[in-house]
Parts: sequence; C-alpha cells; structure tokens
Amino acid sequence: MSIFHLIIFICFLLSISYLVFLTSASWCQPLAFPQQTTRQFEQRTDRFWEFQEESNSWVEVKLPFDLVSCVNDNCTKVGLIDQTSKTEEEHLANGKDVSNKTKSLKMREGDLIGLEENSYTVLPLRRRMSLTKMSDTSIWVTGESGSIYERFWNGVQWVIAPHDLQISAGRAVSVLIVNQTIFTISEEGNLYQMKLSDWVELKPAFNQSINKEAEQSSVIQMKSGTVSYDGLRVYFCTKTGLLLELSEVEPPSPTGDLYEYDKSSRPSWKKHLQSEETDKDGSLVPLQGCMIYGLSGDHSVSLFLLSKGGKLVERRLHQRKWKWITHGSPEDHHLTSITPFLEDELKERFFSLFLTTSTGSVFEYQIPKHLGTAQEDQISEAWQNHMHPPNAKAARGIPGLKFQLCRILFALDDGRLAELHLPGLGGQNSGPTNQFNRKKLSSKYIWSILDAPESEGWNGEYCTEERGPMNCIAGIKDEPNDSGNIRSLTRRRKGTKAQQDYLSLGTSRSRLVKASEEYRFPDNWINTSFRLRLVQAGVSFFIITEAGLIFEYLYTESVWLWLRHDHSTPMRGALGNYNGSVFFVDVYGTLLIRERSNNELAWINCTAMRKGRQVIGGPPWDGMSGKLKVTAEDALFFVSKSGRLLQFSVALRKFKWKDCRSPPETKLACIIDQEVFRENIVFVVGRNGRLYQYNKVTELWHEHHQSQHLVLSRLPGTAMRPSFFSLTGSLFMLSEDGGLVEYHWNAWNGWNWVEHGTPSKDVTLVAPPSPCIKGNQLFLIGSDGNIYLRYMDQLIWRWKNCGFPQNGDGDTRDQTEMGANDRMQEVCMDNDPTANLDINLKNPNDQNRKCDPKVAPTRPIPFSEDSVIFELAEIQKVQDSKWVWQRIIGTPTSSCKGSYLTALAS
Repeated sequence: MSIFHLIIFICFLLSISYLVFLTSASWCQPLAFPQQTTRQFEQRTDRFWEFQEESNSWVEVKLPFDLVSCVNDNCTKVGLIDQTSKTEEEHLANGKDVSNKTKSLKMREGDLIGLEENSYTVLPLRRRMSLTKMSDTSIWVTGESGSIYERFWNGVQWVIAPHDLQISAGRAVSVLIVNQTIFTISEEGNLYQMKLSDWVELKPAFNQSINKEAEQSSVIQMKSGTVSYDGLRVYFCTKTGLLLELSEVEPPSPTGDLYEYDKSSRPSWKKHLQSEETDKDGSLVPLQGCMIYGLSGDHSVSLFLLSKGGKLVERRLHQRKWKWITHGSPEDHHLTSITPFLEDELKERFFSLFLTTSTGSVFEYQIPKHLGTAQEDQISEAWQNHMHPPNAKAARGIPGLKFQLCRILFALDDGRLAELHLPGLGGQNSGPTNQFNRKKLSSKYIWSILDAPESEGWNGEYCTEERGPMNCIAGIKDEPNDSGNIRSLTRRRKGTKAQQDYLSLGTSRSRLVKASEEYRFPDNWINTSFRLRLVQAGVSFFIITEAGLIFEYLYTESVWLWLRHDHSTPMRGALGNYNGSVFFVDVYGTLLIRERSNNELAWINCTAMRKGRQVIGGPPWDGMSGKLKVTAEDALFFVSKSGRLLQFSVALRKFKWKDCRSPPETKLACIIDQEVFRENIVFVVGRNGRLYQYNKVTELWHEHHQSQHLVLSRLPGTAMRPSFFSLTGSLFMLSEDGGLVEYHWNAWNGWNWVEHGTPSKDVTLVAPPSPCIKGNQLFLIGSDGNIYLRYMDQLIWRWKNCGFPQNGDGDTRDQTEMGANDRMQEVCMDNDPTANLDINLKNPNDQNRKCDPKVAPTRPIPFSEDSVIFELAEIQKVQDSKWVWQRIIGTPTSSCKGSYLTALAS
C-alpha cells in the first residue's frame, strides 16, 4: 500500500507542476506581446527592389519610395522608405559607392545560380540557336524558331539561303560540319545528315568497347555537339550526360552520297567517362559547355567545359595523364557558353576564349599556349569585359563563332546576330578579309548588329528562286526594282533622323505621355474600328450594327442574302477570323467564336476558357491576301481591357490563352499589324502614342525610334507589302492630329518615318486606313465625309478625292506631295452617281434614302481584289484604273445610320 500511495503522490505533484507551467505561460504571453508591438522597423540599407509584372523582372527603386496599398483600384499610401542617416561619404569610406557602383544580385533559377547585372535579369535559355562555320564565306545558323539558314558571301554581299528540316523532323537546335559533311540535331535529340540537299536521319552505332548500359539503351538523344579543332571528329553531349565521340567520318562522294559503312570505315563511337570530381560550385553533370581542342606541338589535348556553377573548367591530357584545372569566372558573373578559337590562334603565345554570361555580356579569357601548372596558367587581368551590343544582349548559353581572326559572331537574345570585330574589319557589308598584321591594328573591339531572316521576326530576306538566282550564285548586287524603293519620301519633320535600329525595353529617351495618365477610349471605339469583317473574298462578310446585331452578307446558290446571327448579348465588333470561324466581342468584352460545325452554327466562349480575358481589340486584318498560313503555331492576338497583348492559339483547335504582357510603363491601345508585314511580329501602338513590336519567337518587346513630336493615334493601321518575296514595305497609321503617317522599310535605307499629311488644310482623317490595294493604294475617310485615295504614280505619292456616293462636287484633282502644279484630271466617280444608287435601291420609298449620304468614319474592309466596302458606300475600280461608286447594299435594319453599305470598286 505504501508503494501505491507513493505513486499517487508523485502523480499529484506532476499534475500540479503542469498546471503551474500552463498558468505561467498564460501570464507571460500577454507580457511579451506589447514588447513585440513596440519594436520598430530598422532600415539598414538604401537598396530596395520591386517586382514589375510587365517586364517580369526586379527593378531597383529610388529613395524615398512610397509604399502604396491598392484595393479595387483604390490606392492609399501606407508607408515610406527613406534614405538612411548614413551619408554618401560614409558609404564611400566603407567601399560602398551607392551612386556609381552596382553590385549584382544573386538569384537562383532551378539548379542554376545566376548573377544579374544592370537590369538584374537572367536571360532565358535559347535552346535552338547555334552558329557553325563551313568556310570563311559560309556560316550556318539555327534560329530560335527552329529554322536553319546559311549566311553566304557571294563576292559582293552577304545573302541568306534557307535549309530547314522537313516538317516531320521538327525543329533544329544546332548544325555541325565535319570533313565537309553537314549534320543537324533536332529538338527531339535526333541526328540528321544532309545528302543531296535533303536531311536523312543518322542513328549512332557503337563498337564493342562501349559498356553494356549504353548498348542496351534503345534511344540515344543528343543535346549538343561540337567539332574538334582539326575538323575530323564530332563530340556530342547527350541528354543523359554522356560525352560521345564520332570519328572516321568519310567525306561525301562526288555524287553527294556517303560511303557505305562497313567494319573498316564504320564510324567509331567512343565513350569518354566523365570525372567523379566536382568543384565547389557543383558537378559537371549536365555539361553546360563542351568545347574540345588539341593543342599542337606538345601532343596534348584540352577539353574546355563549364561547371554547373558557371566556372570555366579544363580537362587536360598531358603526357598521357588526365587532370582537371579550374579557371574560374569573372567576379559576380555566371558563364554559360564558350566560343571555340581558331587553329591559327594557336600560333600565338596566348589564345583567347570568349565566353557569354547569363545576363548577356561577353568576356574574353586569355590562356597561355604552353602547358604548365594551374598557377602558371593564370595571368594578371585575364578577364576582359566586351559587354554587349547597344539595346541587345548576347544569347545565354549559345557559343559564339570565330570565322576569322578578330571577327566573332554571336547569337543575340532577340533573334538577331552580332559581330564583335576590330574597327574596319567587320560588319554587315564587310566580306571575308585577307591576311593582315594584327600588331598594327587597334586592339579595341566594336559591335555590329546583323539582321536575321523573317522566320526569326526580322528583316533579312531569304535568297530564293523568286528573289533571283543571279543574286545568290553569280554575286550580282540587287538593284532597287521594287516600286517603293526609289520614290519621293514626301516631307519629314525637321530634325528627325532616319533610324535603322530598335530600342530595347527601358531605353526610351522620351516619354511624351506620362504612364500615369490614362488614355480614355471613346464609347464607340470597338464598333467604329471593327464593325465590318471579311470572311471570304467576294462571298461573305459580317457587319455589326449599333444596336449590337450581327448580320452576314452571303453569296450562296447564285443568290445574295442576309443571314442574322443571334446571341444573348449585344455585340461590339468582329475582331478576326480563322479558317472560316469569326471572332466577336460583346458589350462586356467577352471574346466569342461563331463557327459552322457539321452544317450547324455554334458559339464558343473563349473568355470563359482557362486564363481567358476580356478584350477590346484585335488584328486589323486577317493575313496577307493569297498567303495561306497553316502552322502548328497559328494564333490570333488581342488587346485586353487592361492594355496587355494576349495570344490565343487556334491551330488544330487546341485553344489556349497566353499573356504576352506589354512594354514597361505603358498600356496597349491597338494592334497595327499581325504577321502581315513581318512573320512572327505583332506591331502595336501604346496608349502613349508610341510604336512597339512583339516578337512571337523570342517573346521580347522592342520600341521603335520615334520623333518626340510624333504622337500616333490609337486607331488600327494597315501594312503595305508589294509581294510575298520582298520585305520592302510600310506600315500606315494616323497621327494624333489626323494626318497619314508611314513607317517605311527597305534593305538600302532601313526604317524611315514619312509624313503624308492630309488631303487639304481643312480636312483631317478620321478612320483607320483601308487595306492595301495593288501594293500602292490606300483609301482614307476624311472629316468632310469624302473618301480620299492615297496612291503612288511614277514613284510619287498623290492624293485623289473620290467624294461620297450621292454627290460628285468634290475636288477630283490629283495633288503631288509638295503641292506642285502637276495635276491630273482623273476622277473617281461616274458622271451621274445618283443614277446607279436609284437602280440598286430595291425599295424607292425606303425612308433610309434620306439619310446623310456621307461616308461614316468606320474602318473599311476589302471585298475583292478590286472592291472596298465602306459604311454607306462601295467603291469599285473600272477601266483605265478609275475608281467609281458602284452600289448600295441595304441591311435589314430599321435604323438610318449603318443601314446601308456601299462599295468603291473597279
């Protein structure tokens, strides 16, 4: 019993102790809380960053900085970050110059630790870009779009020839040339060889020395590759981290075929076991770079690689012994690729490696030719920073290419190319150079930007049969034969200078309209800009009435008829069409598809899909007339209510939304052109009146040079491109003051702004330009209700007044740009236009005949090659290239305004 009582007593004491502990805890908790609330934030730094969703990057803020809280667009100030009490002199004394010195901000991206500089943005990986040299006159390139093209010097100029993989093979990621044999690696990791201008798949075959694990692997997928310095071997890095060697590649026979592989001439595959050693920054798996060279004269071989931590590492075979040497990297920089050096450079005492960083800069690293210890290999100030071209950065992880001494090509992050060269020895117009004395030249390198083809979204023209084989083969320089190349460029603003460059984001030198000022769209903006939409030329088009009703004018079974498309909500406009389906927007901004499926009409709500948004605008036109666009990347672009660019994929009915954001510090107003003027490029105007472009391939924004005094209207524009085979052409837009503005491009002068002004002093332009007719004609609607034709005659731009349907007393004289006396007496209208109107009106008692016959400020649409539809007017082109008012098409509505359409046609 005593033991039992003892146990009871112990349990009693423990329970009391537990209660006391709980009570103490409850007493202490309130005492600790006021101590926490009295603590104040102690600012120990003057450097803070904020994340900008528009640019998807961190940007350093300037102090003092207001802390703002926004709820339902109601923003209030809740705090302030001010400068600390430390003065700038104190920071300088501590080695921290906050005004002039910028330290990199370390960020982690998956397993990759990147260091940011300047914009504090680690560039994305461009996995399909590569540069390969066949000869001094032939450079092979794979673009980010997966295309393959050759940059060839024909003796007079550099031309571009396409060599794309077949569609079934997918996209290319790199090209390798060994012993005059061309290989390419596809995005899926397959290896292809070029035979007779066609690509044939080549699968690796190993000798008996390969281990069983690799032998059992049924599929070997390549990740990257490089050719040895002697051009006789190819080394591949596989997606599983193996290093493979392909040797004994026979050159192609005179017929273009490869010799048959047998036991004696079969390619020998050899596996290089990777080292188990690691450095402090991480292992060498997967390899970030793989550059292999043999150093002549000492029977040694060096393999230069990059570690996972962005350091330069060398695998050296010397006197039959392998060893690892870590060369490191520039301070606060992460290396991502190595540029191979030329064999001629090995004659020098030192040879240079050029390496790119994760933030788009290029560094040069000098290594002595003669091998020694790791300490002996280090030289003072071995790293030299060559930065990057203006308004562009070198692509991350893409090796450069030395195709001649002191001339190095780099792929840029925006899809173009750049050449790093000595002054006077490189650039777009400089061909291969002869031998020179380097000691007499400046050692300072400069950058030149080289244009890329349209497949990458740029202005380099492919050299094809349509362009003329004389240019590609014989080296005869192109003569300006397009109608837009030699012409009167009309007047320019004083002080404006022709610019051929683009501005990357954040480099704009003028902001005419502050970002905080919100541009207000008129209530009828969508309806005015997108009331009409062509579906099939000469067969069908849609009209949206002011009441929100949808009507289709359709030609079927030899009869024209009106078809009404009902929906539960009123519509604002028709924003586009694809493959017979029409995209509408209702009064709430909902994007809807009207399509025919199994002979039935159906509606699809796109805004209700995942990541769907409300929209206010779309592309002004639906592709270039006669150009069939059927690809797996087909998409339509729209402008959201919040001013962002939205991509809606439509290919193979795999509908998908993508937010393409907007340029920093501005919201978008409208789309000027989608992939008519340039493939993969969307031109837009911001609500600040500036012109921007979005690259569909690289997903990057650029701002175009623009005069500080030129502010564009927020109305859609139109593209003028004379043919599919020439990129020469223009974008036409309206200025804020109602004048016609042209942004022209040709290969000789680059980009140029041209002001066409207005037809007369008392008339401004009030509606978006019509589609381009015949490659050199535009219709515009004047503030007086007349239609004006802007056309080119004998390489001179002229105005022509086409009046409006029921009145022919307008000025019908041609006008030269500068108001010269050279005027022609051609007219646009019939002698008695009202006669045609009475014939086409089915009901002569219709009260709509009393409506104002002047043309409404609604964006016109093409109806055929020789016909343009206006609200209240159709204009057609007749003999001797004269435009006449043809007919009025009545719509089944009771309202006067918008009840008639007519066309001006030939």
